[in-house]
Amino acid sequence: MIEYRTPAEIEQMRAAGSFVASVLTELRNQADVGTNLLELDEIAHEMIKDRGATSCYIDYHPSFGASPFGKVLCTSINDAVLHGLPHDYRLEESDLVSVDFACEVDGWVSDSAISFVVGEPRAADLKLIETTEVALAAGIEAARVGHKLGDISYAIAQIAGKAGYKINTDFGGHGVGRTMHGDPHVPNNGRRGRGLPLKAGLVIAIEPWFLETTDKIFTDKDGWTLRSQDGSRGAHSEHTIAITDDGPLILTART
Repeated sequence: MIEYRTPAEIEQMRAAGSFVASVLTELRNQADVGTNLLELDEIAHEMIKDRGATSCYIDYHPSFGASPFGKVLCTSINDAVLHGLPHDYRLEESDLVSVDFACEVDGWVSDSAISFVVGEPRAADLKLIETTEVALAAGIEAARVGHKLGDISYAIAQIAGKAGYKINTDFGGHGVGRTMHGDPHVPNNGRRGRGLPLKAGLVIAIEPWFLETTDKIFTDKDGWTLRSQDGSRGAHSEHTIAITDDGPLILTART
């Protein structure tokens, strides 16, 4: 069921968005060559505890997951692009890191993701990351009252196509509110002018994720981490936004 939020409720959601943004900023600052993924998860865990917030991931067990997730972050490295399960791994020179984080604060959820490189970056990785960020901005710009859901998806796909990347539509954006995943599904490819009419009060996570040379993925033996079928690298960018009469409001904006 699609739910619409009042201006007062959207105002209440700002706290969750701000907290999610602050955690991702701190993790980006802490991540470097030699940092263990479990250390990053512990930093986020402590920040959640200090804020009195609630993790959306630790007990998460959807049909596509092998077991309850058990961690508070998704950390996807290089050829992994989504749902990366933190494990005992120290970041190496030129690793491409994607961090996805969702949390509940005062009964409201926000969800966001960033990608970055530790150490010396490869040019191809920087292009891939930048393309997801530009696609995210294009999707957000299309999230306006009077537009259609397909306009968001179309805007994302156009950026990917111009950069030469294919699109996997198995996973995409989603409604956000009292829970992490709700209606509507927001695919990263679609037809302009089609789909759900966008109205003020709709709160969604928009999340383009692209792989360098394929749109095929498989699930790692850990039962969670999604990797590219050909070993090429992936990047992921995500914001939770509210559609308002004054335009899209980015609840997870980072300073």
